[in-house]
Amino acid sequence: MFLHLDGNGPRYRQVYAALRQAILRGELSGGERLPSSRALALSTGLSRITIQLAFEQLLAEGYVEARVGSGTYVCAGAEPTAFDSASDAAPPRPAAARRAPRLSALGRRLATVTPLLSGRGHGRPRPRYDFRHGLPALSDLPQARWRRLLGRQARRAEVTAYDYGPAAGALPLREAIAAYLRRARGLACEAAQIVIVNGSQQGVELCARLLLDPGDTALVEEPGYEGARSALRAAGAQIAALRVDADGIDIARASSTARRARLAYVTPAHQFPTGAVLSLPRRLALLDWARRRGALIVEDDYDGEFHYGGRPLAPLQGLDRDGRVIYLGTFSKVMFPALRLGYLVLPPPLARLFAHAKALADGGTSGLEQHALAQFIAGGSFERHLRRARVRNRERRGALLAAIERHLGDRVQVSGANAGLHVLLRLPAVSQARAELLIRRAAQHGVGVYSALPYYLRPPRDAALVLGYASLSPEEIEAGIALLAEVW
Repeated sequence: MFLHLDGNGPRYRQVYAALRQAILRGELSGGERLPSSRALALSTGLSRITIQLAFEQLLAEGYVEARVGSGTYVCAGAEPTAFDSASDAAPPRPAAARRAPRLSALGRRLATVTPLLSGRGHGRPRPRYDFRHGLPALSDLPQARWRRLLGRQARRAEVTAYDYGPAAGALPLREAIAAYLRRARGLACEAAQIVIVNGSQQGVELCARLLLDPGDTALVEEPGYEGARSALRAAGAQIAALRVDADGIDIARASSTARRARLAYVTPAHQFPTGAVLSLPRRLALLDWARRRGALIVEDDYDGEFHYGGRPLAPLQGLDRDGRVIYLGTFSKVMFPALRLGYLVLPPPLARLFAHAKALADGGTSGLEQHALAQFIAGGSFERHLRRARVRNRERRGALLAAIERHLGDRVQVSGANAGLHVLLRLPAVSQARAELLIRRAAQHGVGVYSALPYYLRPPRDAALVLGYASLSPEEIEAGIALLAEVW
C-alpha cells in the first residue's frame, strides 16, 4: 500500500493522517483489512513502532478496530458519507462558494454594530504626543506597593483561592468598595448590592441584556459614549438621543418617545465627551421621571474621582430613594486599564440576577487581582493614590489649558475642563472633513488627537476633538499642543 506523507509533524502523525484521509475518501472501505504494521513498515521504510503509534491513534478515534489474531480493520461505519463534515474529507471549497453560517437575531444585530475601537491602543504604535482619552498616568500608580500586594496574594493564597470564585465577586473587594463609596462618594450601598465585572463595558452589556427586550426604547445622551449605544443596540433597543447642553440632558425637553424609555444611560458627573456636569435640578427631574415611568437609570461614573472646581455633586444613586439607579464604576481610569475590574451597585432586587447572568457569561472574574485590590483599598493605599493623582492631573490640566490658550487662542473653545481626564476642544467653523485632514497631518508629525464625531448620532456642522491629558507630562502637553498649532 502506497502512503503519501506530507512532511508535516512527527512521522507517526503523517502516517496516521494519510490512513485517515484514505478512509475518509473511500479508498479504504468499511470492513477492509489494513496491511500489517510489518508490511507497512517495509513499504514505507519506517519503523514498526511508528506504524503502531499511527494505528493506535486511528483506533482511539474510532476509524479502525483491532480483531485479536486477525489484524486491523476499517470500522464498518466509516463510509465517506459518515464524515461529510470532516475538514479533510474533500478539498475545501473557495470562501466565496461557502454558505455563511446562520446567525441568531442577536448575531445579526451585532454584525451591524460598529466595533469598539476609539480610546484603545489595539497594539498600534502610539504617537510621541498621544492625547488619547481614557489613558491614566501609569507612572502615578504606586507600582511597587501593587506588586507587593499581588505577590503576597500569590504566595499566601490557600488552595481554595484557585477554585472558582463567587459569581458576584470576592466578598472582601465588594466590602472594600462599598465602604469607599459610602465614605468618598456618598452612595447608599452594601456589599450585597455589588457585582464585580470585567470592566465597565461588561456592566453596560449586562444592563442592556437583562433590562431590555428587543424593541424597547433606551434613552442616551447626544453626544455620548458609543460603547453604551452599541451594547443597547445589540440588545435590540431603539435608541432615543437627548441633546446635551452646558447642564447635561434635560428630561423635560425629551420627546414623547424618549420619555417612554425603559432605561436611561447617563454620565452625570462628567458627561462623555462634552464634560458637562448634570445640574442638581435636572438630576432630581431625571429621578422623578424614572420613578413615574418605572424606568431604570444606568449612572456611569467612569472618571468621577477627578474633580477640580468646587465640590462634586452627589451621584444620582445617593439621591435615589426608589431603587431606580444602577451605579457603574471602573478602576481602569484610577488604576490601569489592563486590571479589567469594574463594579455595579444594584438595587437589592437585581443583585442576585446580575450575579447569575455574570456567571453565565464568563464564570467569574480573576480572584488574585480582586483580593489584592481589596487590600489596596482597605489599607488606605487607594485613596492616597487618588489624592496624588488628583494633584498631578490638576497640573496636567493646567498645562493643557495654558498651552491651548497660548498656541491656539480664540480659534478653539474648551469645555469639560473642571472634571475628569479629558476636555472637548471645539473647532468653530471647521468642517468635519477639514478636521479629519488636521488629525491625519498631526499624526504624521507625532501628535495623536481624536475626533468627537464617533460619539454623535447626528453629526454637528462644526468639528470637535477629544483631548485626554492624564498620560502626558506637562512638558509633553506643551510640546504636543505647540506642534499641533504648527501643523494647523
